[in-house]
Amino acid sequence: MVKFGLALGGGGARGLAHVGVLKVLEKAGIDIFAITGCSMGSVIGALYAYYGSAQAVEDKVINVIENTDFEKYGLHALDEENNHKRKYHFESLFDMINVRFHVLMSLKNRSYFNEEKTAEIFSVFPEAPIETLKIKFSAIATDLISGEEVNLTKGNLRTVIKASSAIPGIFPPVKIDDLLLVDGAASESVPVRKVKELGADRVLAVNVTKCLKRKEPPTNLLEILYRSQDITSFHLSQERLHEADLVIKPAVRELNWTDFEKVKEIIKAGEIAAEESLEEIKKLYKQSLFVTGLKNKLRKVFK
Repeated sequence: MVKFGLALGGGGARGLAHVGVLKVLEKAGIDIFAITGCSMGSVIGALYAYYGSAQAVEDKVINVIENTDFEKYGLHALDEENNHKRKYHFESLFDMINVRFHVLMSLKNRSYFNEEKTAEIFSVFPEAPIETLKIKFSAIATDLISGEEVNLTKGNLRTVIKASSAIPGIFPPVKIDDLLLVDGAASESVPVRKVKELGADRVLAVNVTKCLKRKEPPTNLLEILYRSQDITSFHLSQERLHEADLVIKPAVRELNWTDFEKVKEIIKAGEIAAEESLEEIKKLYKQSLFVTGLKNKLRKVFK
C-alpha cells in the first residue's frame, strides 16, 4: 500500500493554496494516507481529513470568508505593509492609531484577540476527535514552556486547529494538558518530518512561506515583528524541506498573510502549481518503496 503523505505549511491566507493542491490530487486519483499541517496548513489539512472532499473544503473556506462576519475581525488592520497602498492618508492614519491602541492594551494581556473573540473566530470549525477522521491527521504547535515542537495526533479537532494556528501576539496560547501551545511555525513551518511519523513513506510538501525580498526596511514595531517572523519561518522551511520527496511552491509568496479577500485567486494558484507538477507527483506516488528509500538516503548524504 502506498502511504502518500502531505506536509502543508503555514502562511495565513497564502495557505489557502493548499485547497487548490488538494483539488488536483483528488481529481488525479492520488489517495492521501496522512496529512500534517502547520497553522493554516493544519486548518486546511484538518478540514480535508474531516470531510474527505476538496470541494467541501473549498465551499467551507469560501463561505466562512465571504458569507460570514469574517471581515469584522479587522485582520487587514494588522497588516501595515500595504495599508498605505490601499487607503487614503487619513483612513490609514486612523487604522494605524487603532492598531497602536490595541497593541498597547495587549501589553496587559497575552494577545490581540482575547479568549472570547478567539473562541468566536474558531467556532466555524467542527468538533470531533482527530483519531476518528477519514485520513490520518496531525498538526504541529510549539510549547511555550519547554520550547519544543509538539505533534498533535489526538484530541478535539477545533482545539488542535486553534493551538496550531495561535499566532503569537495575535491569538492567545492554547493550554492542552501541561502544554501551553502557540502556532507551529514558531518551531517548524513545513512539517515534513512529522507526517513521516504518522507512517507516510513518501511526502509531498507544499511551501507557502512568504518571499524574503522586500523593497523597503520595516518602519514600526509590528512590521519588525512580522519581518522577524517571516525570516525565521523562511529559514526553518528551507532546512526542513530537504526531507521532502517533492516540494511545490504555489505562486502566492508575494501575498500577505491577511489577504483573505483573494481566496479564489489563492486557491487557483494552488491548482496551477499542482497541475504543473502533476507528472512528478504521479511518478512519486507510483514509485517503489525501495527507490524512495534510496533517494532519501542519497538526499541526506548530499544535502
